[in-house]
Amino acid sequence: MAIRQLSETLINQIAAGEVIERPASAAKELIENALDAGATRIEIATSGGGKALLRVSDNGSGMDAADLELAVRRHCTSKISETLEDIRTLGFRGEALPSIGSVARLSIASRRRDSAGGHEITVAGGKIAHLRPAAANPGTIVEVRDLFFATPARLKFLKTEKAEAGAITEIVKRMAIAFPAVRFVLSGSDRTTLEFPATGDDHLGRMAQVLGKEFRDNAIALDAVREEISLTGFAGVPTFNRGNSAHQYAFVNGRPVQDKLILSAIRGAYAETIPSGRHPVAVLSITLDPALVDVNVHPAKSDVRFRDPGLVRGLIVGAIREALARDGNRAATTGANDMLRSFRPGFQPHAQRPQTPWSAETSPSRPYQPTTGFGERPQASFDGLSMPAARAEPQFSPQPPAAAEPNARYPLGAARAQIHANYIVAQTEDGLVIVDQHAAHERLVFEAMRKALHSKRLASQVLLIPEIVDIPEEDCDRLMQHAAELSELGLAIERFGPGAIAVRETPAMLGEVDTHGLIRQLADEIAEWDTASGLSAKLEYVAATMACHGSVRSGRRLRPEEMNALLREMEVTPGSGQCNHGRPTYIELKLSDIERLFGRS
Repeated sequence: MAIRQLSETLINQIAAGEVIERPASAAKELIENALDAGATRIEIATSGGGKALLRVSDNGSGMDAADLELAVRRHCTSKISETLEDIRTLGFRGEALPSIGSVARLSIASRRRDSAGGHEITVAGGKIAHLRPAAANPGTIVEVRDLFFATPARLKFLKTEKAEAGAITEIVKRMAIAFPAVRFVLSGSDRTTLEFPATGDDHLGRMAQVLGKEFRDNAIALDAVREEISLTGFAGVPTFNRGNSAHQYAFVNGRPVQDKLILSAIRGAYAETIPSGRHPVAVLSITLDPALVDVNVHPAKSDVRFRDPGLVRGLIVGAIREALARDGNRAATTGANDMLRSFRPGFQPHAQRPQTPWSAETSPSRPYQPTTGFGERPQASFDGLSMPAARAEPQFSPQPPAAAEPNARYPLGAARAQIHANYIVAQTEDGLVIVDQHAAHERLVFEAMRKALHSKRLASQVLLIPEIVDIPEEDCDRLMQHAAELSELGLAIERFGPGAIAVRETPAMLGEVDTHGLIRQLADEIAEWDTASGLSAKLEYVAATMACHGSVRSGRRLRPEEMNALLREMEVTPGSGQCNHGRPTYIELKLSDIERLFGRS
């Protein structure tokens, strides 16, 4: 069969298959063009989930007649010249408009601010109509109708109108977070109008518009720099989590991305702080030299490739963990809100919970059976303490102990009572705190063990006969580059020929370990991320399990001195706002919240 040149229309339709996957893809490209044009107001209207109509109007710089004629032709752009190493705009390929025009009915009306009139051009199924004058305000209006009418097979792969409309909404939210100084309005016959007023330099204010006002109260600021790569943004406290990862937003040089490396780094940063199946809420903005990141990985421009992925991952994990250690031990405000809802008139607990009397033995928040006393040897002296009934202790007021600073403040207040031998009630300056004693002490023990993990070389067990693990030569090279780091964690390895590793010692904490599986997993991780953090994560998991066994149990009655000591330790321990399983260790109620329950405010 003879080789022949494809027609321009067919070439554009092939390109559209990569650039325009669904209506949300078209919306993303058009919004990016508006932002690159300097728009401060962008209005998006849809119908039929964007399949019947997608209109994007902006007040940007606009285009003249010559620009309009070139804009609908492939590889015509004003955003790059001769190189891809210094891309500072959202768009740069010059493919979006001709791709849309090849599979839909496209019309563009635009006018420059210094022009007396505007012009309009239309493209239907790849056929370009003649340019004509048109009445238009300064800026550009792009209207897309009957998307994929020229390629009907693509329509079969689209989801329902509601799903496609939701995808467009998500695109607008990401753009709104990235550009808080721009006003976004999303409307149409298939949706309720959504408006994000401009917030100027108040990035957190815009995030609260998109993620909900609760995010403002539960967010921790991030600001870190490593080797000329800066990271800013906000990370939610661990107890402020969601059922999916849709509330994680990442931006690279202002470009919204959905990069696997960044999402993996967020998961790693919150390891051991969030329950399985739950996801943190975070907004990260990475700024670096455009030459250090490749945004030309995929036509959709949602993926990027960093020149030093290990550096970026380390920056994200380190910044979030430092922020959590600094300010992450507070409880999410949503816990108090849930409690307030449960107290409101008309609340029916029996309709939501099984009608089973509460007991320490059956409580789902209590992972182990009660035992007498504390599990840790330094606490053995507490076993002989008397076990008072749960009662208020008015003689203990929120006053600093003699050895403390005279003006010391205690955010978790003073213990007033222990109820059901499991929950500590403490009075603070402006409210009260309810503490889950098992979850709180479990976290304290775990943090002490984790600190020990990183302060000295871990104990190892010497293998009587070294284990020989056969892996590819390149994996052997990578592992040996991290041999010293692994040795500090109790894993001693040596090179055993070109394609094998000899394992002589393994971490004692792991007990019997699948050496072959561990080595191969570490090799895969290093190949992917250039880090051997997997072994450290395994050891921390073991430490978390040991901490759970060694913590004060539910059902253990505490004296006031013990309860106050627990509160003081929580105040100075990073991450004490949640246990090792990610559940909150305490809930705080402000006095104003309590007064609302009684109708006093």
